Amino acid sequence: MNLRLMQRQILAAYDSEGIFVYQAFKPCIAQEALCKGTFGKGFNLDRMTWIKPSFGWMLYRSGYATKHRQESILKIKLSHGGFQQIIAQGVPTSFNRDIFASQRDWQTSLKSSEVRYQWDPDRDLLLRRLENRALQLGIRGSVVHSYVNNWILQVEEVTQLAHDIQDAANKKLQDMPKVPEERLYQVSDQIQKTLGISNLAV
Repeated sequence: MNLRLMQRQILAAYDSEGIFVYQAFKPCIAQEALCKGTFGKGFNLDRMTWIKPSFGWMLYRSGYATKHRQESILKIKLSHGGFQQIIAQGVPTSFNRDIFASQRDWQTSLKSSEVRYQWDPDRDLLLRRLENRALQLGIRGSVVHSYVNNWILQVEEVTQLAHDIQDAANKKLQDMPKVPEERLYQVSDQIQKTLGISNLAV
């Protein structure tokens, strides 16, 4: 079975310690994070921040790390426990009648939750739209504090990799730079329901 044909599944690079997610920032925030091993000066703990398991989506969203205030891409290893706590609290950014009985219930949950998510069309390294969806997670409040202070295991910069991929794409090279393999990330039945995960195209 081709996992890329699945509509809503978490595809990510991960190992026994944690799962890798991506964020793009202006260079000074990224450099501070690289020095500290987590976020520090310049990172606003009081704002919602978005994390993305899909590298292709991060390349698309940041324009290969060329867009304003997205010139540096960080690859962040997040503990499995931390990631599981985040996704267990997720509320979709748009109403889903399979998850909520009414618009009012959804709006109430969205306002109170510290985690929201959305599924966007995933992208390949050439930024072409794929059939499967990429998960984006917005976190705020105490979840951001736990993310920064407890759950981040490692921070690595992959900006040069993004630029190399863009260069290869522009030159129409057959061999693209190697990127981490993104595999199906298994979650519990309850989290599947929370995230609206499905194998069916819609």
